[in-house]
Amino acid sequence: MNDLKQAIKNKARQLGFSLAGVTSSEPPAQYNIFETWLNAGMHGTMNYLAEERSRIRRADPKQILPECKSIIVLAIPYTPLAREASEARIASYALGDDYHDILPQKLQALVTFIEEQLGHTIPNRYYTDTGPVLERELAQRAGLGWIGKNSMLINPQAGSTFFLAEILLGIELEPDDAFTTDHCGTCTRCIEACPTQCILHDRTLDARRCISYLTIELKDSIPEDLRPKMQNWIFGCDICQQVCPWNRFSLPADSNFETKIPLPILTSDLLLTPVEFNQRFKKSPIKRAKRRGYLRNLSIYVGNRGNKDILPVLEKAMQDDEPLIKESAAWAVDQINKREDHA
Repeated sequence: MNDLKQAIKNKARQLGFSLAGVTSSEPPAQYNIFETWLNAGMHGTMNYLAEERSRIRRADPKQILPECKSIIVLAIPYTPLAREASEARIASYALGDDYHDILPQKLQALVTFIEEQLGHTIPNRYYTDTGPVLERELAQRAGLGWIGKNSMLINPQAGSTFFLAEILLGIELEPDDAFTTDHCGTCTRCIEACPTQCILHDRTLDARRCISYLTIELKDSIPEDLRPKMQNWIFGCDICQQVCPWNRFSLPADSNFETKIPLPILTSDLLLTPVEFNQRFKKSPIKRAKRRGYLRNLSIYVGNRGNKDILPVLEKAMQDDEPLIKESAAWAVDQINKREDHA
């Protein structure tokens, strides 16, 4: 089986995965941390995480695939982080095509390869982000890196700018050695740099304060006290990764995840119709925020920037049929007017 494991890793590299490792089907040792996090309400409105079926499955991979004997954990790099920008910012992972559309095809190709090597089908399940697994712990167990203070998985040769994916298999493969060393040391750059102070002492996040959560997962109005802290981020956030010294080793992006969105983002996007929004972001992760969320976020950015030249566009946005967009645009107008009054 060692020859098969190496063949699988070689095929994974051909498919674009820069890291690949194998771990057992044992339950995650850190599941209690996840339970504590949930019970404290740190997941915000992401109620799917707290559902009983989801909890049961995350606690034991065999609840997902009873035949599971091994788990392959993979990583594929996305666009390296841009350091500085004054315009509206989008998290680097979202600048290319949506990984939810790309990675399942690659995972299926790897499963097909394994079955071809064995000469028969095998029980399997694969996920990227969407599955009920604690993927960062699995990745650490599979030797891909350590979980940093910002909760990201960090690899000493690749930083943290990669997507993770997992394949649960009904065959026994020799597990790789777990990554047991912690290379964060005394560094606290990510904690100090986070504008909303969402990074917690136990390497988890208070999602309710995380800019990525606020701009993507939260479907309602963003708390007003957090809006100025969002700075110029309109979809996701890279701050805790930008300041991480290990990301000087970030790898070049897989071609699917190279920047494809026209930049810079223009404030005229505030007037995008539903059809225009769907056309522009058809293949992008940004469609996950939907038009209402994207224009909400863009309104807050404009309000934080405080440029009075945008007021005519905001006033048009205030006439939108969507209440969330109306409210956010009105807040932005109020912020700009307040700055003008104090100028």
